[in-house]
Amino acid sequence: MAKMPEPLKTKPVKTSSGIAVDRVYGPESLTGFDPHEALGEPGEYPFTRGTQATMYRGRLWTMRQYAGMGDAEESNRRYKFLLSQGTKGLSIAFDLPTQIGYDSDSPYALGEVGRVGVAIDSIEDMERLLDGIRLDTISTSMTINATAPILLALYVAVARRQGADLHRLAGTVQNDILKEYIARGTYIFPVQHAMRLVTDVLAWTAVEVPEWHAISISGYHMREAGCTAVQEIAFTLANGMTYVQAAIDAGLAVDTFAPRLSFFFNAHNNLLEEVAKFRAARRMWASIMREHFGAKNPKSWMLRFHTQTAGSTLTAQQPENNIVRTTVQALAAVLGGTQSLHTNGFDEALALPSEAAARIALRTQQVLAFESGVTDTVDPLAGSYYVESLTNEIESRAEEYLTNIARFDLGGKYGMLRAIEQGYVQREIQTAAYAFQRAVDEKTTIVVGVNDFVGAESSPVPLERRDETLEQRQVERLKELRVRRDAAAHAAALRAVIEGARSSENLMPRIQAAVEAYATVGEIADALRSVFGEYRESVVV
Repeated sequence: MAKMPEPLKTKPVKTSSGIAVDRVYGPESLTGFDPHEALGEPGEYPFTRGTQATMYRGRLWTMRQYAGMGDAEESNRRYKFLLSQGTKGLSIAFDLPTQIGYDSDSPYALGEVGRVGVAIDSIEDMERLLDGIRLDTISTSMTINATAPILLALYVAVARRQGADLHRLAGTVQNDILKEYIARGTYIFPVQHAMRLVTDVLAWTAVEVPEWHAISISGYHMREAGCTAVQEIAFTLANGMTYVQAAIDAGLAVDTFAPRLSFFFNAHNNLLEEVAKFRAARRMWASIMREHFGAKNPKSWMLRFHTQTAGSTLTAQQPENNIVRTTVQALAAVLGGTQSLHTNGFDEALALPSEAAARIALRTQQVLAFESGVTDTVDPLAGSYYVESLTNEIESRAEEYLTNIARFDLGGKYGMLRAIEQGYVQREIQTAAYAFQRAVDEKTTIVVGVNDFVGAESSPVPLERRDETLEQRQVERLKELRVRRDAAAHAAALRAVIEGARSSENLMPRIQAAVEAYATVGEIADALRSVFGEYRESVVV
């Protein structure tokens, strides 16, 4: 009798989320899996295979390149360069003072003006930023949160000055304040007041700029802080549920705003785990919206998302390796069905991206779109035993997190707020980040060029240099604006913002009037601070 072969033995392998990976996958991996129920057709519930029936055969994803280069003029030049190279949408990075509601001449802004993005103080800055770009012919994404109502009002004001049809304005304002308390820190106001501003934007855009996405619920920054793929979709969807509930509690019907919700995810190096993550997220959100919130419009069930490749994976050592990392991450986003994509410049671990690095990043997307063949068919990895098993496992583990979060609130509505307040989400992310760093230190996780394959250092990379005179020029422009604006109209507009903040009315019309009266970002934020106060973070251990 022939001897049975010994089972093949290999070392244990896990994904970045700690999911054990079998040596090989077959039909038994999907026992109990109903493809019709779990997959459906592309463009149909539960949207596992994509939100559109034709996906990239009908229209490619929007190729965005995130940029904010010091002041408005410099950023405008970069946007026009990117547009000339074939990018299809703008993506605006703001400097830190703009993000947290301080003008460029504030003592708190000293040394930070234009450093990590563009400095925007007034409507004149926004006009300079967008000079020569017709806003009703392009889609714009703005990465802004605490001051999102103000920056959106500035954008709309510039569009009006251009004579644009506001009903045709397309784009996204991030406006996701909860992840700021979790992972990023550019909050201003206490949570309840910040949530009011979020819902004010949701309600206002639905009427005034109906093609605009009023929120981009973001897992990206939590992933950058160290969370796993499973945690990224769990915490992002939990935040999304909180925003939907807050809007409903504010009197909005779910199907009036849900079709314009959007999401923002990270793409990391584990190619197939990332693809499975995106597919699981779509399926989960479809069920949440239809079953939990009772949305009737199929567009309310769709999870549409922007992806950015992972900044935290970029290395200062051997920076050319980052081109390969970004390519793998971009491929994961495309195979996962993203609606728009930003690819990082290979030099971003060292400085703001140079024009050469930005061009390579954009060309990476273009090569994937036009040369790789991955856009020829919808959801090309569907039916893969491994991908479907991984999609199911990620969904199951994310559902466990949602169950745990719901327990933080006995009413079941705002568990995520309590989970954030009590530090649960932050601790989970910190634990995951620590585990990853230990794996790198112990070389059980290899980062090429950092803890292995070090070899000789690369040649020096030419870096984008910041103009050190920029800050003073921006401050001088701001001072000159303060002198020549109509003082009475400006003061009246700020008083109106304060009165609105003390009431329960939607603040957006008053903020819109204030920016058009040349009130600055810092002045409007200060008006709101005078009523709302400021958030002070408690220490999480």
